[in-house]
Amino acid sequence: MRPLLPARFLSALLLCLPGVGCAASSQAAPSLASAPAKPTPAASEPVKPDLAKPRARGLGITFGGKTGPANAITDVPGVEVGHTTLISGEGKLAVGKGPVRTGVTAVLPRGRERMAEPVFAASYALNGNGEVTGTIWVGESGLLNGPVMLTNTSSVGVVRDAVVDWGARRGLGWELGLPVVAETWDGFLNDIYGFHVKPEHALRTIDGARGGPVAEGNVGGGTGMMCHGFKGGIGTASRKLPDSQGGYTLGVLVQCNYGSRRLFSVEGVPVGEEIRDLQACYTGREVPSSPLIGKMRPCAQQSASLATPPLPEGMGSIIVLVATDAPLLPHQLGRISRRVPLAIGKMGGLGEDSSGDIFLAFSTQSTKPPDGSQVAQVSSLDNGHLNPLFEATVQATQEAILNALLAADTMTGADGIRVFSLPHDRLVQALRKYGRAPAPAPAE
Repeated sequence: MRPLLPARFLSALLLCLPGVGCAASSQAAPSLASAPAKPTPAASEPVKPDLAKPRARGLGITFGGKTGPANAITDVPGVEVGHTTLISGEGKLAVGKGPVRTGVTAVLPRGRERMAEPVFAASYALNGNGEVTGTIWVGESGLLNGPVMLTNTSSVGVVRDAVVDWGARRGLGWELGLPVVAETWDGFLNDIYGFHVKPEHALRTIDGARGGPVAEGNVGGGTGMMCHGFKGGIGTASRKLPDSQGGYTLGVLVQCNYGSRRLFSVEGVPVGEEIRDLQACYTGREVPSSPLIGKMRPCAQQSASLATPPLPEGMGSIIVLVATDAPLLPHQLGRISRRVPLAIGKMGGLGEDSSGDIFLAFSTQSTKPPDGSQVAQVSSLDNGHLNPLFEATVQATQEAILNALLAADTMTGADGIRVFSLPHDRLVQALRKYGRAPAPAPAE
């Protein structure tokens, strides 16, 4: 996403190095004046998912369907995810110094050991105010080589170059010569024009990728992101189809940085209308300098006075990756990617003018010809049996978006700007008010 006007923000650099992400905290409704920033692990401390923090299903919000074991994109066999999270500094923005609230996420369709083996893939843009490098060749060839990297808007170039370097060091310079790197804009919380993401961060993210549970919220490329006026970030979910529908697994990972509070909806409930306070505010004495936030008020004011959105509605972006082990060809994956907007619309997104809503779907079926042959033997699911995968895409995308919101912690960043997390208790109250009481929490 590119802002409507120039923005200036944030300061500093502390590194939560790769793994599956940084941990999150408990979710009571925060105090506007005094909500603290989440403590950051030391640079050498491994970061893991916060398994004690409830996700959507832990609150009884399922969106339908059965999940895989981790309820994550890594439930698709072979897929690995890594995060590098950069958090440091506080107070007034000093470009080049911080505060820093950003990072890098890597999704490896076949893991590191099979990085050179392409997967069938297709992309789609609901609204194209954003950047995903490498997608022209994906569209031309129907193939995706190497990892998919997620970061902030100003770091696309350095991350792209790092992927090429990673490949070249391993004799894969040709195979990884056109990397896929996607972005969303974190300039409200991060010193985005300080260019704090360095090549080593991208390299460590790839090397730290793994399967299993995936950390969500304020991690990796999602560290400084906002979603529907709350703190956003990385979220993931999966669906496992019954054997009668093929038994395929489909997983989704989102970098959630889109949408207005007013339209935010969960299972048809207008949650944004029910939680109108907890709008972004600033903690310092000076009004933040960006012309984009002229309506922002001090956090010390009463919550009732903060019910007016301080930011232009519809700013932001969302990147959605869909992985499946179903035997799909590129044109079928294009159909999958075009179902993602249905989920975003159900959550309250419109594909607004200043939003980069860009999606990529891939299948992990083998594309490699046997040794000594130039012909790959591939399969194609009959089009008449795609509907369960369409439904799984819509379900898992909604759940991944909500998981990102539920995992994220309140964050204070550049110029003391504070963005609040979605309060779990008030979300559940809103659902009950409209007769959508969450079901007893199912096992994931």
